[in-house]
Amino acid sequence: MRAAVLHETGQDKLEVFDDVEAVGFGPGKVRLRIRATGLCHSDVSAMTGVLPQPAPFVPGHEGAGEVVDVGDGVTGLSPGDRVLVCWLPACGACPACKRGQGHLCLAGFMNAGTPNFRRAGGDVFGFAGTGTFAEEVVVAAGCAVPVPDDVPFDIAALIGCGVTTGLGAAINTAQVEAGSSVAVIGCGGVGISTIQGARVRGAAQIVAVDPVPARREAALRFGATEAVAPDELADAKQRVTAGEGFDYVFEVVGKSATARTAYETTRRGGTLCVVGAGGLEDLFQLNMFELFFDEKRILPSLYGGGDVIRSYERTIALWRAGRIDLESLITHRVPLSGVNEALDQMRTGEALRTCIEL
Repeated sequence: MRAAVLHETGQDKLEVFDDVEAVGFGPGKVRLRIRATGLCHSDVSAMTGVLPQPAPFVPGHEGAGEVVDVGDGVTGLSPGDRVLVCWLPACGACPACKRGQGHLCLAGFMNAGTPNFRRAGGDVFGFAGTGTFAEEVVVAAGCAVPVPDDVPFDIAALIGCGVTTGLGAAINTAQVEAGSSVAVIGCGGVGISTIQGARVRGAAQIVAVDPVPARREAALRFGATEAVAPDELADAKQRVTAGEGFDYVFEVVGKSATARTAYETTRRGGTLCVVGAGGLEDLFQLNMFELFFDEKRILPSLYGGGDVIRSYERTIALWRAGRIDLESLITHRVPLSGVNEALDQMRTGEALRTCIEL
């Protein structure tokens, strides 16, 4: 089968091979035929080494497709079922799951160290234990979440990561209050989803911040009340909040510098929500006095900060009701052979989300 492979961490191009085999099928596993997958910035971060991932590997974790086969002991799934890929499945038995924090379950991370694929040259890993830039993938049954027939594969793929992450940051983690002021720093697919989440929660002012003009224009279509370049944020803070700072600021870049800007843009007693996935060596610094005196809440949000299955269901309900726009998030489409084109579209900021169709 075909799959896109990164040979070594640090390379900026993927190579598409047609001799890749999905491996690991057996009890508790399912084989999926991937139909659509989104390119998420986390894939690029894994390629550059910002996020740890053994190489060689097949990127991709935001996918959807059909069940081809199910292993012994798998219940609730049958060949032909439409599913999205959940890259962080809850095991249901660990302390985090028992506390109702299944999004903090580490069982899924353990899969990242087991090869999902094989070529003649040896084992190949799948990013985050999945690897959806491939025509087929074998994953644990918990990674395959059924979706209704009226949800297209491309929409289901987005729900599998970016949309759930952004919406959940506003709805689950920050719990944006109606009538509040919000700033979102970084307006790619996840940032735009955060804007939509803040709008659903009833925020009165939503300021989108991004260096790319096309993304700022898009943010306005998705619910931002205004959109500014990063060097205009201080002025927006003064105009919108009379200099006090925003009630909620979302950092959706994954850099300490933008997190520091987000902190300074948050009002005293307000909420800074960190959504972007950053590197191990990129340190975010605060002094102990400001931490105490400003009483700002700093809330990291991993995968939307809540029960992911419930978040998927909520997202589908909001989409069906016309409360959120998911179709327009997909600004570009390419075949698997165009995966490097998709990477360029993300790096330049040209795309909100590129759908890779298999």
